[in-house]
Order: sequence, then C-alpha cells, then structure tokens
Amino acid sequence: MHIEEKYLSFKNYHTYCRVVGKKTKQAPLVLLHGGPGSCHDYFEVLDELAELSERQIISYDQLGCGLSSIPSNPKFYCMETWIAELINLRQQLHLDEIHLLGQSFGGMLALAYLCDYQAQGVKSLILSSTLSSVSLWVQEQHRLIKELPTNMQAAIAQAETSLDFSHPAYLIANSEFMKRHVYEVTEQSPSVLKRPRKIGSLAYKTAWGPNEYHPNGNLKNFEYTHRLSELTLPTLITSGTDDLCTPLIAKTMYDQLPYAKWELFANCRHMPFVDNHSAYLQTLQTWLAMV
Repeated sequence: MHIEEKYLSFKNYHTYCRVVGKKTKQAPLVLLHGGPGSCHDYFEVLDELAELSERQIISYDQLGCGLSSIPSNPKFYCMETWIAELINLRQQLHLDEIHLLGQSFGGMLALAYLCDYQAQGVKSLILSSTLSSVSLWVQEQHRLIKELPTNMQAAIAQAETSLDFSHPAYLIANSEFMKRHVYEVTEQSPSVLKRPRKIGSLAYKTAWGPNEYHPNGNLKNFEYTHRLSELTLPTLITSGTDDLCTPLIAKTMYDQLPYAKWELFANCRHMPFVDNHSAYLQTLQTWLAMV
C-alpha cells in the first residue's frame, strides 16, 4: 500500500501528515483525530479503506501532539489554531474537494470549521463519536459515572469538588470509566494502539480539561446544536452503545441535521472502528460510495 509522510509548514511550526493511497478522481477522506492531543495513530486501522474506496485517506497530527510541533505556550491550543491548521493543510495539499471525518474532538473541529468558516468543497461529513454540545456531554458523562461502583463515584465527586485530580482513588475510578467507555489497550489490540506516541497533554488540559466529564478549558462553552440545521451536506453519524457519545448525544445531533444518517454499533465504545472494525469499515465504504 502506498503511504507517504509529509511535514507541512504552519506558522512557525510544522504539521505531520500521512497520506495513504495514490491520488484518484475520488475525493480524499480527511481524518480529524480526537483529544485535543490524541494523535492520528488509531486512524491507521482504516488504511485499507484507501484501496476499498479507491481514494486517498489523509490523517495528520494536530499542532500540540504526535509528530507535529508541540509549542510550550498554551495560547496556541484553541479552536482557531486548529481550524487554521486544517485550512493550511487543505491549501498545501490542494484538497479542493474532500470528505471529512471528525472523531471525538475532531468532530467538534469539523462542526466549527463548517459552521463558522463556511468551508467549501466538503462533499460529506462523518461525525464519529463526537458532540455538538458540551453541556449535554457533561450531563451524559455524569449519568454514566452513576453506573460505577459507589466508592468510585465518591472518588470522582471528591476530585471535582476539590479540583485535585491526582488522588489514587480518583485515578483508579477514572481509569475504570475510560476502560468502560473509551478503550483499554490489551495484547489483542492493533499494534498501532500499542506503540509509544506523544500525547498532547498541554493541548488537552488547556482546551478541554482534566478528564472527559469536567471540561474547564477554552472549549467549555462549545454549543453548536442550534446551528446544525445550517449544514446541508450529507452527514453520517457513527457511535457505540457504550460510547462517551451516548445514544442521546448522537440522536440529538441526528435530529437537527437536515440530511443525516446514524449508525449505532452494538457493544462498542468510543472507537467503534476498533471495537467492531469490519462493520465500521463496511459502513464507511458504503457511505463513500453512496455520496
């Protein structure tokens, strides 16, 4: 499989970019990873989609993580920076027409890009385990926390009250929460999930916060549900039944989007493309062929 790695200049920094497949007449699929600061690596499980759909699959590390530049100044870690980086990537790679997939924070990035910048040339949007409302996200995460053992619930409540997210009891509880609703790396995990990577801790804490359910960073007021009706492009929503993106969160987006389809993957967490790889791949292949 043809894979090309590039470093694109961005302001005084660089963006690492990974292009799978050779250019064809089909519009490429650009992947926006989560976090902020989670790196592109997990998207490599979708490499074979390049051959199946006869198009390039393009992923990159957003500024602040992975193989891209990691500035020490937290002022860079905001939505405006990451949108400017996406615009720069499209310009430098001459991506006039694309399909756009945003997973978790990447979906937030895609929504802000489309709603606030009236982005042109986006043929379809895939919202993968993401959100359009931080307030609803927080509400749903705290509902999920109530499914944990009572001692873990108490540890999380204490951490949120004291703003001390370093206590061992809290760390154990948060680890269990993430294992249930995000992912746990095991011996059976794809190799791309087991290799070392530079997680963007400063980017995550600055823009989001200390964990998934207590956002206190500069994205804490992200509320785009009321603007989803502005998006008239075909949109596919994907999520798992055990996802941080709960069925209520996904359904809320689905109800507001004029031309949306929603695929809910049973027994999947925040990365259905890993938990049920073959079904997710087939869903993407069918979607891209249809639109």
